[in-house]
Order: sequence, then C-alpha cells, then structure tokens
Amino acid sequence: MTRRIVDLSHEIVDGMTTHPGLPGPSITTYLSREQSAGRYAPGTTFEIARIDLVANTGTYLDTPAHRFAGGFDLATLALERVAGIPGTLVDCRGTVDRAIGPEAFADVEVAGRAVLVATGWDVHWGTPAYLADNPYLTEDACRWLVERGVGLVGIDSLNVDSLADLRRPAHTILLGAGVPLVEHLTGLAALPRDGWTFYAVPPRIRGMATFPVRAFAVSG
Repeated sequence: MTRRIVDLSHEIVDGMTTHPGLPGPSITTYLSREQSAGRYAPGTTFEIARIDLVANTGTYLDTPAHRFAGGFDLATLALERVAGIPGTLVDCRGTVDRAIGPEAFADVEVAGRAVLVATGWDVHWGTPAYLADNPYLTEDACRWLVERGVGLVGIDSLNVDSLADLRRPAHTILLGAGVPLVEHLTGLAALPRDGWTFYAVPPRIRGMATFPVRAFAVSG
C-alpha cells in the first residue's frame, strides 16, 4: 500500500482571524536578503522572518494547562500523545443539530485513539459565518469519550465548546482528564473512518499551554 499524507491544517497568514476577540498574527521580515548581503560572502544571503501571534492561532493544540493551573503544558506534553496515534474519523457533516452528543460515537472505537470530529464547519473558514454558532461537543459526549479512554480529540470547528456556554464544559472535561485537544482542523473529508495515524506536534515551550500545529494524517 502506498503511503498517503493528508494535511489537516489551515494556513497561517498575516492578519487572519482565528477566534472572535483574538488578534491576528503579524508576519514581518526581521532580516532581509538585502540587509544580510553585507554580512556574508558575495552571493550568499539569508532571510529571517518574524511572527507575533497569540498561541490560539490557526490549527492549534490545547494542553491541560490551558484550562487548569498545574496541568501539563507544551514542554511536558508526551510525544506519544500527539504523534503516530491511531485515528478514528467521526463524520457529523450534514447533522442539523450543532450539539454533538454521545450517540455520534456509539459504534466507534475510541480507546487510546485520536478521535477527529468532521462537522464541515471548515468551509466557512475566513468568513464571519465561521466565528459564531459553531458545531460543538456536549458535556455528555465528552464524558462518554473520557470514560472510554479517548486519547485525543480534534474538531474542524471554531471550538469544541459552544461559545454561548461560558462554563466551557468540553474543555473542562477533556482537559481535566488529560486529553489533548486540536481545534480548527480542516480537510477531514479526505480521511476514511480508520486505517490512519494522526500527528499534531507543537514546539516544546515551557510555560505555554497552547500553540499552532501542523496537523496531518498518514495512511498506508
């Protein structure tokens, strides 16, 4: 079988909006090729870019420290939690109710797996429609997943929670159980139900709880 890699990440571009109320990234040049020319041998130039962004930009991963003081952060995140995890796709596209309950996972193997929830909401990426009334997981769904030992949860929506619920129960339940979250995925329609592994590795930064990732799936 030929190996296939499916990119599941949004592109990060200057000034983009990921979440309501959060500033977009600023991408600039720190050292241009013209500026570097005088530092090296003739014909040898380099470019160094600079980016200023909040951690919750683009497709990003949440660790428990995002919700709970004392929870593990990016520096203490075990790689086996985010790299080479057997994956399961739960296809909720076309569902009228944006509240995704435990029934969506009733016939799905979740123990130790990266469970990615396809809602189709990523078609609105970059538009005002993406930023409100998003599909989300209910409290009961999150408790069901935790009770059955889910390894990681991802979603192609604005948030795993409803923004109208300020308790943020999905974050609270999943991160409270040590389950990493990946939000703002895209391209999940390209994945089969199973038979692939998931990767979403952030930089190892001490004291930070969330950060953009290059999320992707590998089959074959």
